[in-house]
Amino acid sequence: MKQMKDYRTLGRTGLKVSPHGLGVMTYGWGADKAAARAIFDLYRERGGNFFDTADMYAGGESESLLGEFIHDAHCRDEAVIATKFSFNAQPGNPNADGNGRKNILRALEGSLRRLKTDYVDVYILHAWDRVTTN
Repeated sequence: MKQMKDYRTLGRTGLKVSPHGLGVMTYGWGADKAAARAIFDLYRERGGNFFDTADMYAGGESESLLGEFIHDAHCRDEAVIATKFSFNAQPGNPNADGNGRKNILRALEGSLRRLKTDYVDVYILHAWDRVTTN
């Protein structure tokens, strides 16, 4: 197995990422803050720099914890953050889900706030909505 610091290019993005990404879906759900922090610290200590989350994971807590940890570690420039959108985070709001422009911007603004950053490196459509077309 390659070492975590044997970085490779993520597709054609130009981003250099560790060979294993850290999915943080369980931050705030299966892993409490202390456990999540220990996982984050160990992953970074071993050279990991690619984090995957989504706006819906643990009701946004996954992004919040990841953002806090990256901020505290002063590693935003090294970290590659991928997050996702698609699902409704505002029950009763008919425009707060799907893959239309309005929801993309709403979801991105929330993700940026929770992640404590002004940009994400990779923004991923989490699920097809079967309505929005190009």
